[in-house]
Amino acid sequence: MTRHSPVLMDVLSDITDSRQAKGKRHCLKAILAQSVAAMLCGYRSYSSIAEWGRNYGEEFLQALGFRPRTTPCAATFFNVYRKLDQAELERKLGSWAEGLIQLTQEETEVLEQTCLDGKSLRGSRKQGAQVAHILSALGRRLGMTLGQVVVPEKTNEIGVVLDLLKSLLLEGKVITCDALLTQREVAQAITERGGDYVMIVKGNQPTLQAEITELFEHKEAFKSEIETFVTMDQGHGRIEQRRLSATSMLNGYCEWPAMQQVFEIERKVTKKKTGAHRTEIVYGITSLRAEVASAEKLLDIVRGHWTIENKSHWVRDVTFDEDRSQVRTGNIPQVMTSLRNTAIGIMRLIGETNIAAACRKFAARPWTALALIGVPGRIK
Repeated sequence: MTRHSPVLMDVLSDITDSRQAKGKRHCLKAILAQSVAAMLCGYRSYSSIAEWGRNYGEEFLQALGFRPRTTPCAATFFNVYRKLDQAELERKLGSWAEGLIQLTQEETEVLEQTCLDGKSLRGSRKQGAQVAHILSALGRRLGMTLGQVVVPEKTNEIGVVLDLLKSLLLEGKVITCDALLTQREVAQAITERGGDYVMIVKGNQPTLQAEITELFEHKEAFKSEIETFVTMDQGHGRIEQRRLSATSMLNGYCEWPAMQQVFEIERKVTKKKTGAHRTEIVYGITSLRAEVASAEKLLDIVRGHWTIENKSHWVRDVTFDEDRSQVRTGNIPQVMTSLRNTAIGIMRLIGETNIAAACRKFAARPWTALALIGVPGRIK
C-alpha cells in the first residue's frame, strides 16, 4: 500500500477548488484528506468528520495540511461538498482505483470482472433530495468502486449506464449487470471497446428469453452440445444446489451483439428439517467464448456479480449508516458516497475483510489512517 498511497493525495490535490479566494481559510486537499481519513476511522457525517479533526491536536492538523491553530467546522465541509464538481471528483477517484487494479493484477488473472448495480440513498430521498439513486461500477477482485453516476428522478439506470461505461476501462474486462441493464446498446458499447459481458435475461427481453427457454426445455436432446457444472453448498439449515448449463447452439440464430453462449442456472434450495424445496431458474447470455469461459467459470462470474452488494452497498448501509443519512442539498449525498467508496476501497486494498473492525482499529490509531492515504507524518 505504501508505494500507492501518495497517488491518492495527488488525486486530491488535483480536484478543482471552485471556491472564491476571498475568505477561503482551508486548503481543499486538506479538507478532502480529512474526510477520507475520518471515514477510515468510521466517522459518517460531515459534522462528525469536522469533530474528528479536532480530537488529535495541532500536529495532526498540520500533517493534514491545515495552518496552525485552525480547523474547519461542519459548515465548511458542507459548503465544500456542495460546491465540488461531482463528475470530476468521481472521474479522478475512479481513475485512481483503476490504476491500482492494473498495478495489482496478477499475470495469472484471466478475467477481471466489473459489476454494475444501482443503489438508492433512502435517507436522502426521504428528505427530498433531487438525486438519490446512484449506478455504480465495482471491481470484483479488489472490491474497489471504479465509477458511479447519478440516476435522475423519473428515469432509471438504462438512461445513464452508457455514461458510466464511457468512464470505465472496458478492454479485457468482463462486465456483469442485472436484468434491467440487459440491453442491446449496452452489450454493443461493451464489446466495441474490447470488453465482454455476462447478462441475465428476464421478461424485459421477451423474445430473447423465449428463444433461450425453448432451447433448454429440450436440452435432453442436445446433451452433447451443452456443458454443465454443479455446485452444492450447505449452511443455515438448508442445502443449496446450483446447476449451470451453457451452450453455443444459438450462435448465428439470435440477433444479439457479439453473443457467444447462452446459459441456464437452476437453483434448488432444500430445507434440511422438512425436506421442503423450491427451484428457481434464470437465463443469461455472454460474449465470452466457451474456450474462455466454461460452465464452471460462468457460474463463478454470475455469483461474483453480487460482490458489489456484499462489499460495497451492504458496508455503506451497515457500517456507515448511509441509508439513514439525511443530507439532501445539491450533490452532497453523491460526494459523500464517493468519499465513502474511496475509504472502503483503501481498506479492501490492504486486505481488510471486516470493515467495521478495521474502522475501529484506525480510530484507535488515527496516524495510521493518515499514512494510508499518503499524508506524511509519524505513525502512532
